[in-house]
Amino acid sequence: MGKYGFYEYFKKTYSDALGFSNSLVYLGASASAEFLADIMLCPFEAMKVKIQTTIPPNQVQNLTKNLYSGLVPLWFRQIPYTMVKFTSFEKIVELIYAKLLTKPKDQYSKLEQTGVSFLGGYIAGIFCAVVSHPADVMVSKINNASKPGESTGAAVARIYKQIGFGGLWTGLGIRIVMIGTLTGFQWLIYDSFKVSVGLPTTGH
Repeated sequence: MGKYGFYEYFKKTYSDALGFSNSLVYLGASASAEFLADIMLCPFEAMKVKIQTTIPPNQVQNLTKNLYSGLVPLWFRQIPYTMVKFTSFEKIVELIYAKLLTKPKDQYSKLEQTGVSFLGGYIAGIFCAVVSHPADVMVSKINNASKPGESTGAAVARIYKQIGFGGLWTGLGIRIVMIGTLTGFQWLIYDSFKVSVGLPTTGH
């Protein structure tokens, strides 16, 4: 809700202020949207990891401790992820209509347009999975193995020393499949909803 809603808001705001819309507008709008969305996401991300890894069922009260300890690493993961996700999606959809298809966008049915949204979203998901994967690994490890009173910078340095550069890429193949599929369906659902209420699909 925060990511897509704020993206639409900032994309229009920045486009109106600059008088044009291009990749810089998409990058700025997506970064601004994710910055705010992560403030809402961070406590739930922390609780998810604690439930999965460290908190016994009889110590649920500990879920509310240090809910924002991973916010800065989360920004490092999610802001580049979302900048690539939205900007590459906009440009990929533009290229699909310009290079792969033979007619202007408005000459295709809404079903065909949402199909393009799914394809563009899947490809964009591959890019953003690669860009954000090292930070994703680090966020998970910080939430799982942070020490009381330890700063985020100290935790990052300690964990990196343990796992090295190669460890930051563990599980990338699985994440590409997961994020590609997830992002493709996100754009499909989002644009299907827009069509259902009479709005145009996203992208040129």
